[in-house]
Order: sequence, then structure tokens, then C-alpha cells
Amino acid sequence: MKESLQYKLILLICCVGITAFYHSCKKDENPIKFPYGTYPDSIVNLTGLNSAFDDYNTNIYQITGGIDLIFSSNRKSSGGQFDIEQGIIKYQFDQTTGEFNLSSEITNNSFTSKLIAQAVTPRDDLGPYRFFSTADGFEYLILSSVNDNGNLDFYFLKNQPAYGSNVPAISGPNPVNIFNSSSDDAYICFDSNMDTAYFSSNRGGNFDIFRDSLPIDAPLSSWFEKNPRISSKPDSINSTEDDKCPYIHRNVMVFASNRLGGLGGYDLYYSVFKRGKWNSPVNFGPRINTSSDEYRPILGSEQDFTNSYMIFSSNRSGGKGGFDLYFIGLELPD
Repeated sequence: MKESLQYKLILLICCVGITAFYHSCKKDENPIKFPYGTYPDSIVNLTGLNSAFDDYNTNIYQITGGIDLIFSSNRKSSGGQFDIEQGIIKYQFDQTTGEFNLSSEITNNSFTSKLIAQAVTPRDDLGPYRFFSTADGFEYLILSSVNDNGNLDFYFLKNQPAYGSNVPAISGPNPVNIFNSSSDDAYICFDSNMDTAYFSSNRGGNFDIFRDSLPIDAPLSSWFEKNPRISSKPDSINSTEDDKCPYIHRNVMVFASNRLGGLGGYDLYYSVFKRGKWNSPVNFGPRINTSSDEYRPILGSEQDFTNSYMIFSSNRSGGKGGFDLYFIGLELPD
């Protein structure tokens, strides 16, 4: 009997040891509850970038853990002349809680400061658009500045890619002859293939959106320097009122319009490119638009997030004053 009890005790100890060993080897529960981030679908005022004056015409040019951007503001002249400013939007997404935090601030990157200093003129500088061209391997900045006749013309600057502490030489500003006219020409962008340019002009009376295609394998600078030509209007986009500030991300175009049927002033609209044409524009509705002006929308996305984001300007109440910059996450239509 004594030997039987000893045997049972040894067996019990072994079982407890094996169980403890099993649990000690078992992996802890995965702490990541949200493998992909989601931008908030409520509008956020970018207070770190905004001032008591007009801050708008933003453009994204790099995503590195945040969103670097340049934008137009008349803060330096206390509401007078528009110049170019630089800033950053920083965000953090907690994969364990799903919490999203966003902040923004004015920055002073050495190369961007050099680029802005060379780009600005003694008059208004609006609608900056910075991008990299695979056609010739240069980075470009295009903006619209008031010329000697009081109209907006396109000008471009170009440089070898800037990275790290590298501060390459910059050429320009030079006129974008091919798109400039005796009217106001502003707010340029390229489609996702970088082979078609879209821009706004009031050469026909009110502002419409125009487009022109880049010749195959042509360097952008040589194309820009060609003589002015008649650009076409995309199907279904323009109205009898003002349509301006186009921006394209993937197969979606967003733009501002004061056409009939909106919520008041300029509203933001989107159109989807399907089967070789742009669909009829759709108003973003009261979640984004107000009875005030909404202006110069910019779209962006990042692979680790489930949705996209839009940055836009508005002079709605509740801001710091004048036009402010705003941020919102949204689902882009297919």
C-alpha cells in the first residue's frame, strides 16, 4: 500500500510538472488587435499649421511616418500677399487599442526652405504641386504666380532628387508655356500614370478643368517650354459655374466647385475614372461640405491603413480665422 501511494504521488508531481512546462511554452496571446490602421472619419482642424489668416492650397510631397506638405498662406503679410509655407502632419495608430492620434506643426527643412525661397515671387504664389517625374528622373515644383499683367501663370522649378542632408541645385522658376494663357491658369496635377496633366483656367469665362497629355518619353521641362496649345476638357466634370483645384489619386478625381445644388459657396466633389472616362461628379455631402467654402482638396493613402485621407481648406466657423487646413479619413469609391 505504501509503495502504491508513493507511485501515485510521483505520478501527480510529474503531471503537474508537465502541465506547467506546457503552459510555460505556450505563446502569449497576440497583443496586436488592429493589424491595419484607420484614419478617423471625423474632420480634424490642423491647428499646428493654421493661423489667424488664410492657409490653403496645400500639397503633399512625401510620406515618411507622417505627411510632409507645403501650402499657401498670407500670414507673413498679415492677410496680404500669399507665400509658400512648409509643415508636417504626424500621426500614430496604436495596434493594440485602435487609438489614432494626430498632430501638426510648421517645419524648417533645409532643402524645402531653399526651394521655397527660390520659388516665391513679390506677388501671390498659389497652388503648389510637388512630384517626382519618372520621365526624366527630376523632382518638380509647379505653382501659379501673378504675372506683370495681374493674371496667374504656371511656373516650374526642378532639381535632382533630394534625400537626407543632400541639398541639390535647383533650376527655375521658369514659365510653363504650354499651359499659360492671357487668363488665370492655376492648380495643376497629374493623373496616377503621370502622363496627363489637369489644371484650372478661366480662359473661357468661368473656371473650368482642362487636361493635356504628355508625349511618350518626353522630358517634362522640354514639354513645359513648348508654345501654348489648346487643351481639352474632360467629359462630365465641368459645369456652368466655377470648377477648379483638381487632384487625382488612383482613379478618383476630387475638385472644388460652386455649381448649383451644393451646400453653399465652394463644395468638394469627386469623380471616378471608369471605362476610359470620368463619371458624373458627386458632392461629398454635409459630412465634409458646409455653407462656407471648401477648397483645394488633396487625397493620399498608405499601405498600412484601411482607408485613405483628404486634406482640404475651409473658411467655416470654428477655425483660427480665414481659411484653415483640415484632415479627414474616408473610403474612396471603387
